[in-house]
Amino acid sequence: MVLFMVRRAAARLCLVGCCGTFMAWHACASSLDSVDEARANAPQLSYYTDELERPWGMEFLPDGRLLITERPGRLRVVSADGHQISPAVVGVPQVDYRDLGGLLDVAIDPRFAENRWIYLSFTRKVGRGTGPARNSLTVARARLSEDATYLDRYQILFRQMPGVENGENLGGRMATSDDGYLYLTVGDRYAAKDRMRAQSPAYYEGKTVRVRTDGSTPADNPFVQTPGARPEIWSLGHRNPGGAFVHPRTRQLWVSEHGPQGGDEINIVRKGANYGWPVITYGCEYVTCEQIGSGTHMAGMEQPFTFWGRPGIAPSNLILYSGGQFPQWEGNVFVGALADRSVWRIELGGDDEAPQVKRRQQMFTELNERIRDIRQGPDGGLYLLTDGERGRVVRVARPDSAH
Repeated sequence: MVLFMVRRAAARLCLVGCCGTFMAWHACASSLDSVDEARANAPQLSYYTDELERPWGMEFLPDGRLLITERPGRLRVVSADGHQISPAVVGVPQVDYRDLGGLLDVAIDPRFAENRWIYLSFTRKVGRGTGPARNSLTVARARLSEDATYLDRYQILFRQMPGVENGENLGGRMATSDDGYLYLTVGDRYAAKDRMRAQSPAYYEGKTVRVRTDGSTPADNPFVQTPGARPEIWSLGHRNPGGAFVHPRTRQLWVSEHGPQGGDEINIVRKGANYGWPVITYGCEYVTCEQIGSGTHMAGMEQPFTFWGRPGIAPSNLILYSGGQFPQWEGNVFVGALADRSVWRIELGGDDEAPQVKRRQQMFTELNERIRDIRQGPDGGLYLLTDGERGRVVRVARPDSAH
């Protein structure tokens, strides 16, 4: 409707102010063509599927179907047109569904067409007895059947040990690379008394983890030879990284992470690097806003690629757009926001090896929904997963594109 009104106004201007010369009429015609082009490239939001209970992660299959996790412990398959959603896939592991835990992310193997491996992250109960309930952030892989109704050949690849009592700041986002690695984000688990574990390679809390897709530990991981360290650790000093992707050209891991009150960050993660939490942060304590740690800078600790101040956006997953449906967005980073109830587009400058933030834009605020995951579809559109008891998937596409 807005674009239609713009075109009508442009036509009126042509009739009133552009008469008399061919060149003037040509200029007006060009302006109308620009309006048509803008309309053709304008994003249109539509509901793709809904009736999801506490969804957390999603991943497209090569044939266009969409895998979606629900935190109570169900994996669903949505048809390529979004009109049908399957019963729960059989063979999903039992999860510890409490606090912010449960079945979290889903990813497919880069060679899925050949091996049909999928990866699941989830919280799993550990320990026995009458003490406080503890769980472990766990990653498993399994083979998805040809008809996508069940999983088999189940194998655990990673366990966060020892188990942790607190069920917040879990992390849990996965990313795979075409050279055979699987990355996992691990949160600090929120408890203030345990924050400094994020600085110690003896603990998994507050880290990113790197294993091979078969679960083995790469010999070139940074702490493999460090006595007492967890060999799977790739980087440290994170608070609650809820998003991750591997850049297709540089193969660097990018993560988004929640600060405390403010201080949400996007980081380009490098081998063995320390991203500061809780020694440095751009956020502050909840409620009181007292300073955390030593400020915002310290030698030997990385600065974020970009960050948001108070009150913050609560970033979820992020992607690098390469879909082709929106040429103006090629090479942009998109990150979902939970507290901010929107999506942020980050236009990059520089080059792949030394990118810079050229512009940040908040988008899709009209949805007014918590965005838990964001993916690029096979059609080149954006797909947004909303977070809630009745979550749904929103498709962002050109008006002339087909499902």
